[in-house]
Formats: sequence, C-alpha cells, structure tokens
Amino acid sequence: MKKDIDDSLNKKIYECNRHIETIKSAKEFLKPIMPLTVEKYLKIDMFQSSFIDQLIFRFSKLQDTIGESILKAILIKSQENVERMTFLDILNRLEKLELLDKNQWLELRELRNNIAHEYSFNHDEVVENINLTYKRVDELIEIFYHLHNFIQNIDKK
Repeated sequence: MKKDIDDSLNKKIYECNRHIETIKSAKEFLKPIMPLTVEKYLKIDMFQSSFIDQLIFRFSKLQDTIGESILKAILIKSQENVERMTFLDILNRLEKLELLDKNQWLELRELRNNIAHEYSFNHDEVVENINLTYKRVDELIEIFYHLHNFIQNIDKK
C-alpha cells in the first residue's frame, strides 16, 4: 500500500513539474504583452494565442492534479484517515497543518473554473481572467513547491 501511494504520488509530482515548466515558458513568452487589454487581446496572433492557451491549460491541469491527487495523498502519507473526509475536510486539515490557505486554494479553484469558460464573447471577462491567471499562477506554483517540500520531509522520517 505504501509503495503504491509513493509510486502514484511520484508520478503526480513529475506531472506537476512538467506543467510548471510549460507555465514558466508560456509566462516568459507572454511577458511583453502582459497585462493584456481588450485592444491587445483582439490583435494577438495565433502564435501568441497558443501561449495563452498553454498558460490556461497548464494552470488548470496543475490545479486539478494537486487538488485531485496530491492533497489527499499527503494526508495518507501522514497516516491520517481520509476515508470519510470531504474535499473541504481535506483542505481544512491541510490548513491546520499550515500546508495551504484554504481560502487562497478556493479562490484559485474559482479562477480555474472561470478560465474553463475562456471562450466567452465578453472580451473584458476573458482578458480579466487571462490577466488573473498570469498573475496568480505563481501562487499555485508556490503551493505545489511547499507541498512537495513537505512530502520530501515525510519521506526523510
């Protein structure tokens, strides 16, 4: 059981690191046009658009992977009984362990849900969500690094 958890968690950590590499690359490419305005957004070419898509997709995937796999696995590795825990219970427990801020996580989740509808005809909304993603993705990356550091410390014990 422990080996299965470790193997699964290592795969998810690897996946998160790949998402982060792509996010950092997309952010670097997009830096000259950020923050976007509606005027800039309407003039971007397909190449620039592909980097925006990468940023949005990888932000979403990173948030999903952390939320769906890593958070629960941390508690399992910490020998917590998660069998009857809701996702909010998991967030509350991780907050108590000072591994994340529940409200920050929920805000990032809401942003992830908003950008899932990125093809809105409301250009102001689209631009606002792209700008927020560009700005707040570093928070998500820091959460992952903090969680990863905690996992490494569990493994040392």
